[in-house]
Amino acid sequence: MRTALVEKQMIGNVKKKKRAETFRRIKKNKLIYLMILPGIIYFIIYKYIPMYGLIISFQDYKPYLGISGSEWVGFAHFKRLFTSSDFWMIFKNTLVLFALQILIYFPIPIIISLMLNEVKNAFFKRGVQTIIYIPHFMSWVVIVSISYVMLTLDGGIINSVLDSLGFNKINFLLSSEWFRPMYIIQVIWREAGWGTIIFLAAITAVDPQLYEAAKMDGANRFRQMWHITLPAIRSVIIVLLILKIGDVLELGFEHVYLLLNASNREVAEIFDTYVYVAGLQQGQFSYSTAVGFFKGAVGLVMVIFANRLAKKFGEEGIY
Repeated sequence: MRTALVEKQMIGNVKKKKRAETFRRIKKNKLIYLMILPGIIYFIIYKYIPMYGLIISFQDYKPYLGISGSEWVGFAHFKRLFTSSDFWMIFKNTLVLFALQILIYFPIPIIISLMLNEVKNAFFKRGVQTIIYIPHFMSWVVIVSISYVMLTLDGGIINSVLDSLGFNKINFLLSSEWFRPMYIIQVIWREAGWGTIIFLAAITAVDPQLYEAAKMDGANRFRQMWHITLPAIRSVIIVLLILKIGDVLELGFEHVYLLLNASNREVAEIFDTYVYVAGLQQGQFSYSTAVGFFKGAVGLVMVIFANRLAKKFGEEGIY
């Protein structure tokens, strides 16, 4: 009996010491915690509190009855989603566009960063960076509008050039075949430059002595890039790739919606646009919430899977 009391007291003392140590660290780094406080508040208000609304995905939600008064229907909306004739079309379209982003867009900021790192003229380097950063600050409305002006049949620059060269004009905006190339080109145009910021920051942390040693061993600039720069930023690439995989079904609503029309719907409709149409235009709040719940669950599973896979291959991962 006495031994059990002693053990209990020891456990209590250890817990008190841990709490005291935690408070001591918080007090010591109070300015750092104060700095991250706005971010924590943002996520609590806009990310975690709204999760309460996921309850309506299991209800036949009626706005005038509220969450507490609406009828529970269990997994009926999820069953409707998985048995819908549009589900596999939307799922396929979303995965194809995501695959294009991973295979085509994701490596481009890395390549641009490596190329800019090799530029020795500081004025030229800053000029190129400024030019490729600018599209990021334009909304998708502006990007798509510029593309519309360039690709339209009636006076578009691209079709005017094709016509002058003797080729037939192409209806890019209404063609289901050209939707995906047009989509990924616009993503690259707007985001590739901005995506180089993190990689360039990671490259600046590489020890210059490694390059000096490689030069002494006769390595050219390409070899230095391949054997020093890329391995040095590999952990950053892995972390960003894991985070990107978490957005497997989250491609963004605005961009695709602006390109979507009746002619290309078979290849352009994705979960984000589907949720908008079902939820806001048709008022199917419970059903659209169930679709969003499914998207979030898939993203969570993919992040966990990608993180474990990265750790299996010896990388740090994100947690």
